[in-house]
Amino acid sequence: MHGHRLAGKAKQAMSKKYEKLKGLLKELFQLDQPDLDFGLYRIMHAKSAEITQFLDKDLLPQVKAEFARHESGETAELQKQLQERIELRQKLGDDPDQDSEVQRLRAEIASSGSSPEQLESEVYDHLFGFFRRYYSDGDFLSKRVYKPGVYAIPYEGEEVKLHWANADQYYIKTSEYLRDYAFRLRVDNDENPMRVHFRLADVVEGEHGNVKAAEGKDRVFILAPEYDRNESTAQAAGSDDGDEDETKASPERHNFIEEEPGEQGEELVIRFEYRQATTNDWPESNRKGQKKPPSQKDLLEIAESRIAAFFAENEGLKNENWHETLASAHTKANGEKADYSRLRAHLNRYVARNTFDYFIHKDLGGFLSRELDFYIKNEVMHLDDIENETVPRVEQYLSKIKVIRRVAGKIISFLAQLEDFQKKLWLKKKFVVQTGYCISLNHIPDVFLNEIVENELQLDQWIELFAIDEIEEDPSTPLLKDQQVPYSKPLTPAFLKQNKGLIVDTTLFDDSFTERILNAIDGVDSFSDGTLVHGENFQALSLVERKMREQSQCVYIDPPYNTASSRIPYKNDYQHSTFASLMHDRVQLLHRLLTSDGAIFVSIDKTERQVVEHVLENVFGSSNKVEELVWVMNTNNSQAPNYSTNHEYVIVFARDKAIAESKAGMFREPKPGYEEVMELIAPLNAKFATIAEIESAVKALYQERRISYRDDIEAQGLDYEKEKSNDPWKGIFNYTHAEYRDACGRLVDESEAESKNAKIWIWQEDNMSMPASKQAASTKDEDHPNFRFYNPPHPVTGKPCPRPKRGWNCAYALDANDPSRRSFQMLDADGRVAWGEDENKVPRIKRMLHEVETNVAKSVFSDYSDGEKQTSAMFGKTGMFLAPKHASFVSRFIMHSSDSQGLVVDCFGGSGSTGHAVVSLNRSDRGSRQFLLVEMAEYFDRVLKPRTLKSMYASDWRDGKPKSRLAERHIVKVVRLESYEDSLNNLQTRQSGQQTLALETNDEMREQYMLRYMLDVETAGSPSLLNVASFIDPTAYKLKVKRPGSDETRETNVDLIETFNWLIGLTVHHLAAPQCFEAKFQRDKEKRMKLNGRLKSKDDAPHWFRTVTGTTPDGRKTLVIWRKRPGGEDPEGVEQDNLVLDEWFTKSGYSSKDSEFDLIYVNGTNNLENLRTATDTWKVRLIEEDFHRLMFEDTE
Repeated sequence: MHGHRLAGKAKQAMSKKYEKLKGLLKELFQLDQPDLDFGLYRIMHAKSAEITQFLDKDLLPQVKAEFARHESGETAELQKQLQERIELRQKLGDDPDQDSEVQRLRAEIASSGSSPEQLESEVYDHLFGFFRRYYSDGDFLSKRVYKPGVYAIPYEGEEVKLHWANADQYYIKTSEYLRDYAFRLRVDNDENPMRVHFRLADVVEGEHGNVKAAEGKDRVFILAPEYDRNESTAQAAGSDDGDEDETKASPERHNFIEEEPGEQGEELVIRFEYRQATTNDWPESNRKGQKKPPSQKDLLEIAESRIAAFFAENEGLKNENWHETLASAHTKANGEKADYSRLRAHLNRYVARNTFDYFIHKDLGGFLSRELDFYIKNEVMHLDDIENETVPRVEQYLSKIKVIRRVAGKIISFLAQLEDFQKKLWLKKKFVVQTGYCISLNHIPDVFLNEIVENELQLDQWIELFAIDEIEEDPSTPLLKDQQVPYSKPLTPAFLKQNKGLIVDTTLFDDSFTERILNAIDGVDSFSDGTLVHGENFQALSLVERKMREQSQCVYIDPPYNTASSRIPYKNDYQHSTFASLMHDRVQLLHRLLTSDGAIFVSIDKTERQVVEHVLENVFGSSNKVEELVWVMNTNNSQAPNYSTNHEYVIVFARDKAIAESKAGMFREPKPGYEEVMELIAPLNAKFATIAEIESAVKALYQERRISYRDDIEAQGLDYEKEKSNDPWKGIFNYTHAEYRDACGRLVDESEAESKNAKIWIWQEDNMSMPASKQAASTKDEDHPNFRFYNPPHPVTGKPCPRPKRGWNCAYALDANDPSRRSFQMLDADGRVAWGEDENKVPRIKRMLHEVETNVAKSVFSDYSDGEKQTSAMFGKTGMFLAPKHASFVSRFIMHSSDSQGLVVDCFGGSGSTGHAVVSLNRSDRGSRQFLLVEMAEYFDRVLKPRTLKSMYASDWRDGKPKSRLAERHIVKVVRLESYEDSLNNLQTRQSGQQTLALETNDEMREQYMLRYMLDVETAGSPSLLNVASFIDPTAYKLKVKRPGSDETRETNVDLIETFNWLIGLTVHHLAAPQCFEAKFQRDKEKRMKLNGRLKSKDDAPHWFRTVTGTTPDGRKTLVIWRKRPGGEDPEGVEQDNLVLDEWFTKSGYSSKDSEFDLIYVNGTNNLENLRTATDTWKVRLIEEDFHRLMFEDTE
């Protein structure tokens, strides 16, 4: 009887542990939240029945089966005898438990080892314990458990090992859902969509309502408290690209629910706090006696009740339908009505999005397999148990280990499949979902002007950004005196002709306009100022890597400082390690973009300074650290408990420090005053002022500086005459001359300056004497090419000019053996010699200001430039962005590391300071630097892009209006990328009947399929995983794309052409407008398909072609041919499409045999003659093949 009770308890315990393990596996397999119908959850729920059946009927029953396999023959025989005896006594109507033989057999089985039920229970317990220790809220954390409370780190004998908790994981929680999650209650109503926002309110973490939060408690989402509308509070400021000032005060508090005016009617804002819960968060009515804070589930129920009560008490809302619509039943993804409200559905989704899925493991299968072996050795296998037990016990012991390893291995395989699938989606190159160009009018032929003035959206943008409606009223506008055609409505082409600096945004026009504009511009990439990318920075850097690898001389980034006001979303207790993972993967990609002599500059404050330095050392190597710059700021916090911190850091690393340090000008900066002179001449250059005007303005600037410096010196009680030699500007005061030169540096007469778009060069005269040191004898030999005591003839009088006493510092004539060697004739031909009015003056050399020697940069520098003032001047209002960097601050580091043609990269684009800095520097030194800025937040459109356009249109702003209007040439490409979440949401699953039949009839195949291949096979061909069948029409490839910070999706055409250009790293020379043709076909006597007549050009005809020409990173000239294939995959249709391709290809003058192109890409199977290249590859290639190969490169 006792043995039976023990067996019953064992079965009961086993059942509980079995259900506990099954619950955990459902959580691991993402089946535990059927209400979450987004991302991978939606896919897993679609497979829920199959996976649950696999768990219940295939996987977990293997534990019992495995014990049967490993059970000893003796024990099995005893079990058989026991079962037969029990059945016999039951047939006789006796109680088996009272039977002596049953009792004997049970006792003998018990003495031979544990019962199967006990063994199963232990296995379930171990499986649960093993997987639970690594899994938390949707993520596997790489905690290598050594023993309880102690962890091991991977160490391979290095002198210093840098490690953090999430080092083996990609950080993917970069979306803005935490700050602002939005959805539409009326999905299809664009006039009044009834948008609802869940916004996060800033709170001080750790304490709330004078109740201290428990140590180690997780943060949760709590509906914000109700505030008096007139109550105000101090709130920490944030970061531009990370810049912080924790002393600023915020505007007045908002209530937890408010209506706000939106572009499409009233919008509802519901505010939450994200912090640790306390007992004070229970409603007052049932707070008494509560010993624990409410759970997240409790808090959502409380939020629902409070929101409902709010609507009941506030009937004055402008939209009276909020409550009724939010309270209506949610419709699930499968069309069924849920038993909870739409509000609760979105609350669940909001919490889930910000609680789960912060990381993707880089090798989950390998990690868990290694940890499993370690777990078994430390937690299951105990040598004492083996040494002191009987043989049957040892056999059972080993059987248990084998079962744990076998079943856990299969669970690991399934989990690895899930994680690796998500890793593939994360690492795949993302589609470009929109490409736009911002092009100044002086790049656009006049034939487009009539079309431009008719576009109301463009005119509205110009008024908003550039205040063109005030041109005629602005007396400070230099062009006003010559303005003959003032602003008018409607606008006229004549007005545009006089305002060539206006920038056209092609996203405000239809595709046809953009295509024709680009067709009219050759070398669009070479003329470009840069590229703005709206997207996640890891994805953007991955996509541009092939084109920009080893191209950037300067990377400047200003990441979020991860302080209270700029904290990244992070998993509880992993704030700093999360930041390390965020930075490490992105710095790795940035490292690949740097040239061998390039450098990275990272702005940071004390909070994460050490983490940033560790990450940079990990990627660049400690030997390549250049300096830790200290930026002294003009700030003071009188509320600080100890010291008021008034400095931040800029950490500098070089790709190769030795190479960087050997480069002239590296880590140096222009002499003081240089930038002010360049800013002075920019508007003068815009109106092509006379040389006399320019030189007068420069001298006036120097005089203002002298007066200002004198006033500063005398204010300190010092003697100006003694101190004036210490004026930092003294090195440039002699640069008082000016001239015009073209883009190639050739001297241009001022009368031709405008027609040749010449730039102003400021210069001073300098002597050309030989150094005082001993010189070679050849310098005095009249017959030697190195003779230095010649008398050059004056260019006007023809008479010889005097020479310096020590002779000239260069020979007179060109050296035939070394044409690049400097000579007097070469300098004179370049207009670099300053002659006197006649032959009486010793000729002197022109020293150009932008070529002036630089100063060595200092590691501690003061910079009080105010980015907030700069942006408020540009936009006419404050608070556009929290603590933006001033463009001159970023310019400092660009000048430290790049020449005038370099590429500058910033993947934390923020307010656009880096783009602004590049534009300003190019303007001041006539450079042609390009920028790459990446930003994914909503202020990309609100701040970054407008700031970039404003900086190109004018150099000086006041109250949101330009103080001068320049007429410079600019092109900026604006690219928007598919997000990781878009990739997930565009997954589609399908399983053919043939697959289903094969899996149903083969158990072993079904298991392997479920464990390893299901997701890859069934999602193949999904839009986000490249459906090459859709390349039949390259203009019609679509994705459902989420709006930033929103739960709204819109079907969007993917830009396959732009995506492919990035994938192959193409520098575009020309992007042709589409050509459309009509064709007729016939078969000849041999039944061969032929064209019936010529191709006829016709708008909207079915046979569409568009070409791109350019150069790949390895220098190969490339032609990319995109075409629509109206014949589809039908054999006769393929034949017709290829006939049209062949005819068009020939008529266009192309040939695969000539040397015009090294590579020719075409979409769709074709008949173009192919040749094998010198590298043993084919000249004509299928777009689809390379598209797929490059999109999924390095995703394994």
